[in-house]
Amino acid sequence: MTPLDDDTISGGGPHWRCLMDYIEPRSILNSVQDVSSLGRTRALLNLADMTERGLSGESITREEALEVLRSSNDELMSIIAAAGKVRRHFFDNRVRLNYLVNLKSGLCPEDCSYCSQRLGSRAEIMKYSWADPQKVHDAVEAGIAGGARRVCMVASGHGPSQRDVERVNGMVRSLKSDHPDVEVCVCLGFVNDEKAASIKEAGADAYNHNANTARSHYGEICSTHSYEDRMDTVEVLKRNGLSPCSGVIAGMGETDEEFVDVIFDLREHGVDSVPVNFLLPFEGTPLAGGAQHITPQWCLKRLAMVRFVHPDSEVRAAAGREQHIRTMQPLALEVVNSIFLGDYLTSEGAAGAVDLQMIEDGGFVPEGADGQPMVHTEVNSYRAANLPTNAVPIRHRGIGTEVPANA
Repeated sequence: MTPLDDDTISGGGPHWRCLMDYIEPRSILNSVQDVSSLGRTRALLNLADMTERGLSGESITREEALEVLRSSNDELMSIIAAAGKVRRHFFDNRVRLNYLVNLKSGLCPEDCSYCSQRLGSRAEIMKYSWADPQKVHDAVEAGIAGGARRVCMVASGHGPSQRDVERVNGMVRSLKSDHPDVEVCVCLGFVNDEKAASIKEAGADAYNHNANTARSHYGEICSTHSYEDRMDTVEVLKRNGLSPCSGVIAGMGETDEEFVDVIFDLREHGVDSVPVNFLLPFEGTPLAGGAQHITPQWCLKRLAMVRFVHPDSEVRAAAGREQHIRTMQPLALEVVNSIFLGDYLTSEGAAGAVDLQMIEDGGFVPEGADGQPMVHTEVNSYRAANLPTNAVPIRHRGIGTEVPANA
């Protein structure tokens, strides 16, 4: 790869040409007419103008966001290149590695249709109450050794009791004492101001509470709480100094308009981090088998659109990227600046070393690593060779087992 000229994107250290530099300019600068498969005439996206606004931290319009989602696959590389220019302007070639620690698995009273831990779920996941503190410590150490910049402590349930908050606060203090430079994100469900303030005082940097889908679609996926409940919690986090992390799950039957609605609403709520998950159709949940329409191109268009709407926010390719983006995952790194390392809450991710190699091969560097070598934990793969299409590989390592965590 060729180094960038001195007058290109700033940020310190060596830089490399991004995908944008290899795209024929005429493919993105001209505003021409194109007839889509739906038979309607539309103006080709003015990606140059969208990129210019993104470099200034401005969002594209809702109409442009819809056009990105509905663009043809022939336009995909130009769209990724344009979104990638915005991504590199704010984040250079850095990738933030996040690591999930599932403190309590299953046993949730909520009925979110997508979730393997939901009330009434028949998914064959591990179920356990609060994990042994030593197991948590070992998992955290594995993730940090693998290069994680942020550790995400998660527990299933509607929301924590005061005793639960105190339990997690102890874990946060311990982690921060051992690793003061590692960020901690907590995800315990709905919290009030008192509990949020306590979590912040313990040393947590961020709190995750996903919107998941649009207000207009929320009743289709959950009946035990509302979209407004979720957004109210985001405001609680902001009031108490916790960086709000809130994202979506794409592919749950929402329309393009609904997907655009929630992404813009998250911008209006001022979230700092936007994880974009793609539906994992767990057997034993109402949405089992519901991801047949998801393709790598479909996912990449959504990631690019989120980048254009949230140009200077952390955009994360989260759960489902391995299953749905597959061999095109390196292209996702041109758009997002954050991924999860290792396993998810109840499903397996890629081996940590594999993701780190993908990052290196793409000319990216883990955020905060400063080029230092990283130690990788050896893990065994439990991915069955004969899994049917769209089957979700259930996590069988890390907390809740005797097998080392995947990092």
